[in-house]
Amino acid sequence: MEKLKMKKIILEVLGLSYSQTQAGAYALILTVKGTDNRIPIIIGSFEAQSIAIQLEEIITARPLTHDLFLSVCTRYEIEMKEVLIYKLEEGVFFSRLVLEKDGKTELIESRTSD
Repeated sequence: MEKLKMKKIILEVLGLSYSQTQAGAYALILTVKGTDNRIPIIIGSFEAQSIAIQLEEIITARPLTHDLFLSVCTRYEIEMKEVLIYKLEEGVFFSRLVLEKDGKTELIESRTSD
């Protein structure tokens, strides 16, 4: 069977909203760069809060998970090249972090909401 070659598209974070379909959840709204196409990803309240804090550039008293991740990457000179959303299965998006250090690329499985 021949594998499909998918073309990458660039997504940007448009914002957050309450989920219309799942109580207590939020939708992370991504937009395809240069278009009006939108992709909602359902996330939990903790992830939504963390994303909102980053989007609003709020300074917190203690580092949040994304701050810790950034600090580790900076300290060890690891560059996050991209987040690759590679599959949608039964309503769940699957993604990988594409990290690079010293010319070597590593793919790390992650939740899209992370």
